[in-house]
Amino acid sequence: MFDGYDLIVYGATVPALIKYEPWGLTPPEAGVIGSYALVGMLIGALVAGVATDAVGRRKVLLISVTGFSVAMAACAVAPSAELFGLFRLIGGLGLGGVMPTAIALTAEYSAARRRSLNNALMFAGYPVGGILAAVLAIALVPEFGFRIMYWIGAAPLVLVVPLLWRYLPESLSYLVAKGRGEEAARLAGRLGASLPEAGSGASRPVAKSPVTVLFSRRHFVPALMFAITSFFGLLLVYGLNTWLPQIMKSAGYPLSSSLLFLVMMNVGAAVGSILVAPVGDRLGMRPVTAVTFAAAALSIYLLSSPSASWVMYALVAVAGFGAIGTQIMVNAYVAMHFPPEVRATALGWTLGIGRLGAVVGPTFGGILLASDLAMEWNFYAFAIPAAAGALMVFLLPKGTRDASVPTDAAPVGLKA
Repeated sequence: MFDGYDLIVYGATVPALIKYEPWGLTPPEAGVIGSYALVGMLIGALVAGVATDAVGRRKVLLISVTGFSVAMAACAVAPSAELFGLFRLIGGLGLGGVMPTAIALTAEYSAARRRSLNNALMFAGYPVGGILAAVLAIALVPEFGFRIMYWIGAAPLVLVVPLLWRYLPESLSYLVAKGRGEEAARLAGRLGASLPEAGSGASRPVAKSPVTVLFSRRHFVPALMFAITSFFGLLLVYGLNTWLPQIMKSAGYPLSSSLLFLVMMNVGAAVGSILVAPVGDRLGMRPVTAVTFAAAALSIYLLSSPSASWVMYALVAVAGFGAIGTQIMVNAYVAMHFPPEVRATALGWTLGIGRLGAVVGPTFGGILLASDLAMEWNFYAFAIPAAAGALMVFLLPKGTRDASVPTDAAPVGLKA
């Protein structure tokens, strides 16, 4: 939830930042600053994907959450736009490590038949954070300015980190692979889980580094296809979360209504992804992901034609599900496709390379708003990558489950 809040809060505060006279930001400049956090996330995801398999997922998640929380506090006191952008970049390093690590742990401790659903339930915190950012911006920014929103973003330092320290378990497959069998046995006994069986893929130490395995002939092409798909998905997620309020404001809606559109987009993402995820478990991820991408393209295109307010809110909700919800599906797809010993690395690299789209999204939106193009192009420009993502899905592998894990097996990584 705080991962989503700390990213989406920028879009919720962009209108206030542009109006903040001491800094005098233009829309293109605000778009560039919006991309700084995503550049940090790109680097953070790439590093975390390797680090989790080297030092463990628990440590990486603790360090990541602590890092982005401290950076948010620094944003709250930033004296200039330049330092504000630097702190957003630093915060992105921590944010980039959170999601691939959380997805990998969720996949490992989930039964195969519930992996997509459990991932959606975990990931639902992300759009809930977006809802929280938009609602609090409506209530607090007019009275207290934008800085209070970033102080709230530092709350995980006292609300989340102690809970992670106390309760977050390490990956059992990681412990066994590192020869820490006794520790793994104690943890498995405490959690009521099964240890990886002797000779299973999860329990064999990996002779080669996870990065080397990921870029082997077997895994490289799927990893590249997933990364390109994530590029389109993350371009939509961060482009719309950054600029939707300002786009709707330029279309004639007042600021409070524009922020409500951001709320509805994230409501649609949270509700839609939880409802559709079980379908992916039953029918396979490829057709479901293609449909959600197509839903995003169609709804964003229809937003270009003003309609009754309730129709516009409904379309924004579908767009949120089709953008954020689709990326949730893609992440679950990656977790299902790659074996446990390289899963975190695969997630880190595909999300990391895909975050080039996240970097492009905010800058792309800022350039659009500053251009002389008709208002409709603010929507067309995001509908096109959604359609391209739908086409890209058909190049992804068909399989959605680890070959070694039958549908009624114990949680992946715990039993082969």
